[in-house]
Amino acid sequence: MAAVQRRSAEAQTVGAQGRQGGSRFFFLIIVFMFWFSSYIYVPVLSPYVEHLGASYVMVGAVLGVYGLMQILFRLPIGIGSDVLNRRRPFIYLGLIASGASCLLFLAGADPGWALAARAVSGIAASAWVVYSVMFAGYFPKEEAGKAMGLLQFTTVIAQLASMMISGYIAEHWGWNAPFVIGGVVAAAALLLALRLPEQRQDKRENAIQIKDLAEVIKEPLLVKVSLLSVLAHCVLFITMFGYTPNQALAIGAGKESLGWLTLAFMLPHAAATLYGSRWFGKLLGDRGTLLLGFAGSALFTLLIPSMPTLAALCATQVGNGFMQGLIFPLLLGKSVSGVAPFKRATAMGFYQAVYAIGMSGGPFVAGWMSSAYGLKGGFWLGGIAAALAALLSWVWIREAGRTGGRAPKIGAET
Repeated sequence: MAAVQRRSAEAQTVGAQGRQGGSRFFFLIIVFMFWFSSYIYVPVLSPYVEHLGASYVMVGAVLGVYGLMQILFRLPIGIGSDVLNRRRPFIYLGLIASGASCLLFLAGADPGWALAARAVSGIAASAWVVYSVMFAGYFPKEEAGKAMGLLQFTTVIAQLASMMISGYIAEHWGWNAPFVIGGVVAAAALLLALRLPEQRQDKRENAIQIKDLAEVIKEPLLVKVSLLSVLAHCVLFITMFGYTPNQALAIGAGKESLGWLTLAFMLPHAAATLYGSRWFGKLLGDRGTLLLGFAGSALFTLLIPSMPTLAALCATQVGNGFMQGLIFPLLLGKSVSGVAPFKRATAMGFYQAVYAIGMSGGPFVAGWMSSAYGLKGGFWLGGIAAALAALLSWVWIREAGRTGGRAPKIGAET
């Protein structure tokens, strides 16, 4: 009798694991489509806005409003999800906003429509905090690193796949084609997401309250890594997700060639995200890995405006992609270390809202500097931001050398 009960229990466990595995795969498909729709036009965005007749200041505003909306919306979405104890409505919100942003790009040829469209895409990205927390809920607590590694990998592959074809699509079917495809993919993902089961945490007396927010954001390490992430996102949204495509076109590359620029950045970025932090962490510790990543990114960013050919420019992207891939998983892992599980969406919301300052302010100020000094002015700003982050990493992350560089990958960058 005992043997029968044991076999029955084992069968139930296997069945539950199978269902969880299916849910994880289904969720990752939705994640792939979410980021595909959001990033398919990113390589051509700044050239497109410039094509509409916008100045570099206006281009910077269009690029920067994406981060500004995340400053405003990410933390409220994280708190709202925890307070309501619901995830699914915020998944829908992200997909609806992603599709709507693509439609707004098609609404007119005035740069103002592009500004509005990019603002709505920032709302879509704000929902990512809930995607991260919901996917982590499909895994036992001790497998959080594995969960976020899968999520990070899916995100990078979606960004790579969409950004690789963006320039080709724009070259052969016109500027509007990436927006049309992005809207269709977002709509299809929303239909799939309607089948997602709701994921609720067990009710508990100490569930997150609005008054607990101050306690969450007073965590010293959370504040420090959030500020470092501001500088990291300044660099990312000034370079690959900002003005590097403009630099490529300025030295004679065609729109179709922007896919090679994307590939040069994203492949080493993905490799470093999956393996780099762990390998370098063993050798250098957390502080040393961050110092290497930021210092290397500063160097490759400063080299961008002096590259005479597309091949040379791609070489800087290989280095920048790898160095930035060392940084982001480490900062993400540290952002929620020591935070109780039922407060993690709030902590993640704070972290993502703060680093969105870099996504907003970096490209906007770079646009102003590019108007004054040419494109090289924006890249100077990115290099200075990365160098400052390297210095702060050395000063702030003193405890990293004693942790062995084993920070888990908690979430993916957007």
